[in-house]
Amino acid sequence: MSVLTGDPILMTAGSQEADWFEEWFGEDYLHIYQHRDEMEAERAVELIATNLAGRRIDTVLDLACGAGRHTRVLRERWWTVGLDLSMSLLKIARKESSDAPYVRADMRELPFAESSFDLVVNLFTSFGYFGDDSEHIRVLACVGAAMKHGGTLVIDFLNASQVRRDLVAYDERVENGITIEQRRAISPDDRFVEKTIRLRESGKEYIERVRLLSPRDLQRMLIATGFRIAKLFGDYSGGDWSEDSPRTILFASRE
Repeated sequence: MSVLTGDPILMTAGSQEADWFEEWFGEDYLHIYQHRDEMEAERAVELIATNLAGRRIDTVLDLACGAGRHTRVLRERWWTVGLDLSMSLLKIARKESSDAPYVRADMRELPFAESSFDLVVNLFTSFGYFGDDSEHIRVLACVGAAMKHGGTLVIDFLNASQVRRDLVAYDERVENGITIEQRRAISPDDRFVEKTIRLRESGKEYIERVRLLSPRDLQRMLIATGFRIAKLFGDYSGGDWSEDSPRTILFASRE
């Protein structure tokens, strides 16, 4: 099965200007987030499968798949292609699942034919990375074009209310002999959560900067790009969303 308009894994598209996520999502990133295990991925995919039970799903896109943690679980149920901008993370994904189709591309310029996917998932806060909301809308418009009408988009995002309230300004821990220092702050304009990650021994420093989008913000963007909001959850168990929920999980239907 092919939905690509070019060559898998070697394909790249999008802006030539370096952004924080181009610097950060490499091998060092995995030292920070290696505590994210397969069980969490299985819970996320189980929530999706339960809420789409009875729907025919032939093709799935894992948008911003990273090292393929969710892609591998999705592939146990459906034919799935993973897409990410980081070649380092995609190489790891290929080692874990050599027969899976992976594509390197910018999510703002998807290299797929129109109406390719029944289901697109964007998991573990892999949205909100751009400084201008017009770029986030551009992503959703590209996703919509690549989806079949009536298909489903699932966005698993942070809960902006909970992040603002419970933000931990500083922590440090040791992983594999590396001391990881993390400093967090809300931007002066209250629109972003910003994290500075420093690896003490090497002196390497990275930035994460994610837009604090509320469910209403996300819904507005989705409606503007041709989606209809279907469901909203606050955790991987399918609990109702509240300002105290750990996650914002939106199901949207392509009109």
